[in-house]
Amino acid sequence: MTRAREAGRADAVRTEPVFTSIEICAGAGGQAVGLHQAGFGHLALVEIDQHAVATLELNIEDHELWAWERKHCDIISGDVKNFDPRRDLTKGAELLRRRDLDLLAGGVPCPPFSHAGKQLGKDDERDLFPRMLELVGILRPRAVMIENVRGIMDPKFSAYRDWIQARLQGGTYLGDDGELAHEDGLGYTVSKWGVLEASDFGVPQLRPRAVLVAFRDDVIRDLKYEWPSATHEDPVSVAESLAPSMLERFEPYFEGVHAEKARAAYDRWLQKARERDAELRGKGGGIAPTLVGGSKKHGGADLGPSRAKAAWKQLGVSGMGVANDIETCAKKQTEARDLFGPDGPMLTVRQAATIQGFPLEWDFSGGKTAQYRQVGNAFPPPVAKAVGRSIIDVLKAAMERDQES
Repeated sequence: MTRAREAGRADAVRTEPVFTSIEICAGAGGQAVGLHQAGFGHLALVEIDQHAVATLELNIEDHELWAWERKHCDIISGDVKNFDPRRDLTKGAELLRRRDLDLLAGGVPCPPFSHAGKQLGKDDERDLFPRMLELVGILRPRAVMIENVRGIMDPKFSAYRDWIQARLQGGTYLGDDGELAHEDGLGYTVSKWGVLEASDFGVPQLRPRAVLVAFRDDVIRDLKYEWPSATHEDPVSVAESLAPSMLERFEPYFEGVHAEKARAAYDRWLQKARERDAELRGKGGGIAPTLVGGSKKHGGADLGPSRAKAAWKQLGVSGMGVANDIETCAKKQTEARDLFGPDGPMLTVRQAATIQGFPLEWDFSGGKTAQYRQVGNAFPPPVAKAVGRSIIDVLKAAMERDQES
């Protein structure tokens, strides 16, 4: 398990949230963290991977900022296809019964639509869009947020996107038989289905994500939804984001038998990262390529395919594996591999989490490979926070309108 230093923790106990959410396919909590920062209180987080479930439990039990969730949030371990919110919630059952759910969110599995896979779409058994829509019908949340890879916006999936929209808001779509079909809809308006680039929100990584935002018709009826605007005019570079943690990793070796090698390796990394940042200034900056979590079917973790590894090498980082954390590196004496390699240092799990935009205090459970996969598969919290705030803007406006009427 990776434990973060406590310096980055917030000490204030969170007050009662105005808005509630349930999230499916929660993973290691990237989207949950962002929505929590935006102001949502989670009633349930549903996840099938046991390492990710342990990560969610670890953080909610450990951090004071999640004290409300500790009391009210159920972490549901298992297949979302078997998730019954009326049956499976215990901590959050009473709140769900007394008031409407404000947001149903989920980062449904990406492989059916990913450019890195076969793009089988709805024919892929991992496609959970239909289950997400079933839960919309069951829970009737005021708002819906669905996140996926950019690939779902490809022309080949236009008919499937039309079906999803028709299922939510009613309308026609092209059926499997090539004939036009009709859905009455669930009573929602799809306010936006677009792509957000993580680097526009301070995440030092090229990570475009497709996000669908919909509102129940009675909520959005006379209101306008505003898509999140970029929070960062210039991207945050890898050099800037990793400089503190790289120094922390190298510094113990600046004296002793490895001193000369350590200083040279650190200076080499810093120079390469800064040069790449300067070279790409105004063209996207020296940000990282997309982190990928991979699957359990493949071996150990690394930083992606050959093209990604080459991009990391230009940033002074070796993409051939994931480094041990500082304590394990010292104990196992793996500094030659982890820090002094010819292509540069490898990233630790904590540094990969920084590249994803996780806060320092968020911890990860499991072995190194399991932790890295959780990080690599996550939705960047700063992007989720921006979308969450844009949704809350509408929910607040609707609440004020309804109170006045």
